[in-house]
Amino acid sequence: MRRLWIGFVPYIAVTIVHVTALAVGSDAVAAPTKLALMPLLALAVVWGARGSGWSGAYTLLLVALGLSWLGDGAATFVPWLPTVPMMLLFFGLAHLCYIALFGRVLAVRRVPLWAAVYAVWWVVLLAVLWPHLGGLAIAVAAYGLVLGGTAVAASRCHPLIVWGSVFFLTSDSVLAFRLFLPDAMPDWTSPLVMVTYCLGQGLIAAGVLLSVRARRAAQVPAVAR
Repeated sequence: MRRLWIGFVPYIAVTIVHVTALAVGSDAVAAPTKLALMPLLALAVVWGARGSGWSGAYTLLLVALGLSWLGDGAATFVPWLPTVPMMLLFFGLAHLCYIALFGRVLAVRRVPLWAAVYAVWWVVLLAVLWPHLGGLAIAVAAYGLVLGGTAVAASRCHPLIVWGSVFFLTSDSVLAFRLFLPDAMPDWTSPLVMVTYCLGQGLIAAGVLLSVRARRAAQVPAVAR
């Protein structure tokens, strides 16, 4: 287990540097460190998967992280296209991967009753933001559905995945207000977006690693143990 967590050290270190750079307004540091986050988290997953045998769950997770990386760097990777719609597209596809991963591969229970709060979140968020969304209203509503769907699917999984999805949802909620109601959001919400995002993605990755290992251990006959 100790070797598993070693793989997260570079990701955690760069997260701290990135969030600090945002807090002090250093774009020269914040921009490259943002693009380093998801590759480092992917490396942590590959490191943590060693010795447990590769799993389809890891493949789905890495695809989701890759799409998240494209979403993080939409302005850099496709500068000739509008940034916000491309972010919604890439992250929407990432969440579809997460929904498949959590709902079809890693689920250990039924959807709990408390997960209904995500439906309330979606309705309230759209009710507040709708007048400010303009031509992106439908896209934002659709993205909210898949984001909420990720949180609902995650509620069936390991507690780390549950909390990771909560932080991810929190990050995107704050980001939505920063994008569409910027005058209402103080400057400190910029690092808040990335703190919750990095926590969310990191907890999800750790939860997937632990879930796969737990399943593999449960499949080993008692004699073999």
